[in-house]
Amino acid sequence: MDEEYDVIVLGTGLKECILSGLLSVDRLKVLHMDRNDYYGGESTSLNLNQLWKRFRGDDKPPELLGASKEYNVDMIPKFMMANGKLVRVLIHTDVTKYLNFKAVDGSFVYNKGKIFKVPATDVEALKSPLMGLFEKRRARKFFIYVQDYEEKDSKSHEGLNLNQVKAKDLISKYGLEDNTVDFIGHALALHIDDSYLEEPAMDTVKRMKLYAESLARFQGGSPYIYPLYGLAELPQAFARLSAVYGGTYMLNKPECKVEFDENGKAYGVTSEGETARCKKVVCDPSYLPDKVKKVGRVARAICIMSHPIPNTRDSHSVQVILPQKQLGRKSDMYLFCCSYAHNVAPKGKYIAFVSTEAETDQPEVELKPGIELLGPVEEIFFDMYDRYEPLNDHNADNCFISTSYDATTHFESTVEDVIAMYSKITGKVLDLSVDLSAASATAEE
Repeated sequence: MDEEYDVIVLGTGLKECILSGLLSVDRLKVLHMDRNDYYGGESTSLNLNQLWKRFRGDDKPPELLGASKEYNVDMIPKFMMANGKLVRVLIHTDVTKYLNFKAVDGSFVYNKGKIFKVPATDVEALKSPLMGLFEKRRARKFFIYVQDYEEKDSKSHEGLNLNQVKAKDLISKYGLEDNTVDFIGHALALHIDDSYLEEPAMDTVKRMKLYAESLARFQGGSPYIYPLYGLAELPQAFARLSAVYGGTYMLNKPECKVEFDENGKAYGVTSEGETARCKKVVCDPSYLPDKVKKVGRVARAICIMSHPIPNTRDSHSVQVILPQKQLGRKSDMYLFCCSYAHNVAPKGKYIAFVSTEAETDQPEVELKPGIELLGPVEEIFFDMYDRYEPLNDHNADNCFISTSYDATTHFESTVEDVIAMYSKITGKVLDLSVDLSAASATAEE
């Protein structure tokens, strides 16, 4: 412990583990500590006994649910975009050799009280029951524009500068109805609210292209992939990577107190009477509560079922996005379902999550629109957790704090935070121009 490190990372949540791996690959000397005796922090996965202990105290799970060890219930469930930045990080760091992925069966959107497959291309737009005949034609033209758009090819721009044209103005050029705009913005471009409509259209077009490219990767029913045995595999894989490059891991280290000099700069971490010195500290909000602010709460329900979510084409793994307008809310609601097909539950069992940015203190009431779409539920657990963002100036105190996980059931916002933190810590831009064919070998249909 009395050594000097370039970086000490506190907490083994997914964000911290990815950063630890990236920094180790960059040949920085990294010490990674966690007060818990397990990997994953807030983003850990629980077996059935652990789930019961966390939410039901001393109760024991009913035997009919199957063996405890066959469950891997993610506490922060998220799918990853097959062509997205997290997959690029996995390939950049060669972590893929420690993981096996499987394509996610379905991607759906809630519209006018029903669940529909998300159409992502001009061909799918023409087939989609989401829209009437004339709207299909208008949507098809918009999808063709997006598919053909190339930033470096001005002929594909049709005279529009997407860095200046607002998203709402680009969409209105095609005369699309509000319900169509809803699924494009929230289920395809994965915006978490409607503020994107006032932003330049370039971001929305890039997000739509990413969705379509990811969908084409594995020719499946969705653009997403998910690791076998759940997301707890990811922090452990990055921990292994860090160790290969000389990183040091210490679990079950109580307190982990960050030490500051007279100028307010972090210079080390003390645990059990020993201080490890460092140039920079990376951590989740729980390690430096005085340097973060609460920015919201997530409400969620964890459900165990014996069937897929109805109206999702019997999908074993699926995401359903319920756009805010469809529910009369300020934020979207998300359904996430996975099953024994991804080795996270015993044969015949499904685990579904309903999550949203909390607007009340009553998750049972607030999550009802999503829960009602699930059909019969055998067991349900309700939970709320606070979301935090850093308040500190990292240049002044050498502390780099991640933001809490949001309610989304995909990794796009999570990995943006990781990449931004990497750049702040190293002063470099992370090069994610990688050969994505490497990921194809690790993902099963």
